[in-house]
Amino acid sequence: MKSSRIFIAVACLGLTAIVAQAFTSIKSEKLTKAATPGKGFAVIELFTSEGCSSCPPADALVARVEKEVTDKPVYILAYHVDYWNRLGWKDVFSSPEYSARQNQYADWLNLSSVYTPQIVVNGRKEFVGSEEGTLRNAIKSDLEIAAKSELALNNIKVDGDKATIHYTTGAVNNSVLIVALVEKNATTKVQRGENGGRTLSHVQIVTQLKSIALNNSKDGTENLSLPHGFDPQKWELIGFVQNKANGEITGATKAEFPSVMNAQASN
Repeated sequence: MKSSRIFIAVACLGLTAIVAQAFTSIKSEKLTKAATPGKGFAVIELFTSEGCSSCPPADALVARVEKEVTDKPVYILAYHVDYWNRLGWKDVFSSPEYSARQNQYADWLNLSSVYTPQIVVNGRKEFVGSEEGTLRNAIKSDLEIAAKSELALNNIKVDGDKATIHYTTGAVNNSVLIVALVEKNATTKVQRGENGGRTLSHVQIVTQLKSIALNNSKDGTENLSLPHGFDPQKWELIGFVQNKANGEITGATKAEFPSVMNAQASN
């Protein structure tokens, strides 16, 4: 994490809150079943933190959207960054890996700083994470754009604390496959910091990222470590193909874990 970016992120909190409040008042069309998507998809990456007082509205927004898009190729990933931890509360879901990913987007998108809450859609557009109208419009437009890459995650096997995943993709040039282990929901009672005394709810929490070099191979098998006490009903996998040069996400999918250990499942 570059120190200048952290400073700007903290200094801009007041402005972020004002902008977020303005955008959440926008009346936008909800993503109902009446809206017919094309052959596209939308990967929504939220950068958030339990130590940021401006973040709960963004967490609530993606939770609302998640409930509306169960029948659509919309994939939500919530990354808890770690640079807020020094200000009084350590976010248990945070990781320097997610802060580094946000900094990579700052480079790809030519941003002067990182901030929370921030949303990036399909690796191409970014905005304040609580801007409801902007998010809904981005999802709607990207669902109408055909995906450039095919991707499937299947033959998932769980054995103890390890999952084995088979992947198949149609595009490999200058791209990497990223697979995220996602906890569907969780709550935290925050004791200190800007959200001290609040109980926060989260959805689609990224707990592990696996970057897979495709190396001109269109299919393969990878292993993921699973947390202690793993319950397959509370977790899922989201995979996407990303251009290494500019960050564009060209294809995505998700897969559920088999309900019975050592069984197989396909997306």
